[in-house]
Amino acid sequence: MIENELKKIAKLLRYYVLVSTAEAGSGHPTSCLSSVELLIGLFFGGFFQQDIKNPKDIFNDRFILSKGHSAPLLYSIYTVLGKVKKQELMSLRKFGSKLEGHPTPKFEFVDVATGSLGQGLSIGLGMAMGIKLKIKSQKLKVDEEPKIWVLMGDSEMAEGQVWEAVQLASYYNVSNLIALVDINRLGQSRETMLGWQIEDYKRRFEAFNWQTFILKDGHNLNEILKTFEKIKNSQVNKPKVVLAKTIKGKGISFLENKNDWHGRALNKDQLKLALNELGKIDFNIRFQLKKPEKYQINDEKNADEKVFAIINKLENLVDSKDFNTDEKKSMSTREAYGRELVELGKIDKDVVVLDAETGNSTYENLFQQKYPERFFQIFIAEQNMVSIGLGLSKIGFKVYMSTFAAFLTRAFDQIRMAHYSNANLKIAGSHSGVSIGQDGASQMGLEDLAMFNSLAKSVIFYPSDKTSTQKLTQLAKDTDGIIYLRLTRGETPIIYDESEEFEIGGCKVHKLNPPVGGQKQKSKRILLIAAGITVFEALKAQKILKDDYDIVVVDLYCIRPLDEKTLKKLIKNYPNVIVVEDHYQYGGIGSVVEKFILENNLKINTYIHLACKKIPMSGKPEELLEYEEIDYKSIVKNIRLIK
Repeated sequence: MIENELKKIAKLLRYYVLVSTAEAGSGHPTSCLSSVELLIGLFFGGFFQQDIKNPKDIFNDRFILSKGHSAPLLYSIYTVLGKVKKQELMSLRKFGSKLEGHPTPKFEFVDVATGSLGQGLSIGLGMAMGIKLKIKSQKLKVDEEPKIWVLMGDSEMAEGQVWEAVQLASYYNVSNLIALVDINRLGQSRETMLGWQIEDYKRRFEAFNWQTFILKDGHNLNEILKTFEKIKNSQVNKPKVVLAKTIKGKGISFLENKNDWHGRALNKDQLKLALNELGKIDFNIRFQLKKPEKYQINDEKNADEKVFAIINKLENLVDSKDFNTDEKKSMSTREAYGRELVELGKIDKDVVVLDAETGNSTYENLFQQKYPERFFQIFIAEQNMVSIGLGLSKIGFKVYMSTFAAFLTRAFDQIRMAHYSNANLKIAGSHSGVSIGQDGASQMGLEDLAMFNSLAKSVIFYPSDKTSTQKLTQLAKDTDGIIYLRLTRGETPIIYDESEEFEIGGCKVHKLNPPVGGQKQKSKRILLIAAGITVFEALKAQKILKDDYDIVVVDLYCIRPLDEKTLKKLIKNYPNVIVVEDHYQYGGIGSVVEKFILENNLKINTYIHLACKKIPMSGKPEELLEYEEIDYKSIVKNIRLIK
């Protein structure tokens, strides 16, 4: 398409951006206007390949709008492409519209939610890595890999996660990842740190071994097209970045390079002035994206699949004793998790594992040894790890990742955005609670349950032994969504047989024969609800008091969703409820149980919540459990106080 035609599209896009945000009464038009020519060159210059009828096709290029507040520009592009009607565009930011203020997957051409700045490049990196892995694992013959294009703003370059992604992309030589940085100088409230110092950006990216391209005028369509052509023809096996000097508010004189216009839509009078300045608009422009060429599948693929199946059978026969624990009577849940990942890797080629350099503690290194091509070391960068996992999940992989539970709090914003992106992530938090012992407070995950409970949708598993961990790790594989596995550092007894079944929304009930008269006296009927490490403290207390109290112990291995049917029945028969957990008192198991009791108007005689209420310290696990009053002694003491 000739440059004059592209200029007509530029006018039309600016019109759509200004009118839709004015109709909404809010938005970020000036941030959109600075990126118009960049995206015209990409989408309408023939460089972005997408089967528009099948936007999730693995052969498509992908586009991530990391500067999510520029969503009106993205919607305007698809209006020109005929996928958004003009009337629908006017529903921008309105209740019920799929054209939200920041993009979400409700809009079919958006893979992930963005808007919390600094995450888009990591997500794009995950998608680019995923595409490379798909090509390799499916033995596709590829002339040109699908590319992941990420549009970033210069303000978000202050985010540390951006540079986590930059250094890891070069570490893995992810050459199909292209970042477009809109350097318009102005942030939300002031000039950015580097302003228009393009050479400084260049030095920083090149220090991380990226191939860089500079656009001194990010609005010059001819130069933009030449730059994209260079990227297309590049044989350099590096990630690439286009550093474009742009003007915020470009195209409307009273908005150009002006501060204090961020996040402000035009009023009626301002809109009239702006549209007069734009001049005549051609509303009849029609355009079709270039479709990607379907890759040829290697003729030997089917044979390879058969070989893979045979090898798997042989491995199951030969290696089934690799992790034989028949003689072991105890095992940590973190070890059981790592060993189970290897088993899942055998049966499902879509299982991939990410590690934040704790694999020798979470036993993910076992998977690495067995399936190195499906294992990605993200190093100590938990935020980057979660967003990369999100990207991989959008390419169709079943993503497991782990670190210490304490360090997941650092990545909560990324988990939150993955949740809004309909991610399929299985997140394991090891070393949870004070029971980890001597490492001290900084290593103790005591807020993690509250974090995952705060999400609108999540599944929370807290296994207590080897068997429950294996079964729940298996269950997570074929369950979509955000799934959290809370794991314990120390070894715990194996209390469940391999034949035991576990399910989402389930629990295990441990009963002993009640003492004589125990069923008649309310004060003698106790329901002990625990999970993970405290299950064993509860079972000890049950055994100690078995002659005087009728105690039922519930192993709440699935904290969310709750086994409401079982709990309701038990609470009616056992009106003295004690919850004991190795977590802070707010947002964990106690909060979930209390809410359930209140919402169902269940009548109870006594409710006691034993949780971590002090600032922990280094010590032996048993010392810390006693210090926080969540050990068996504290449980026994509290039961004996019930009247």
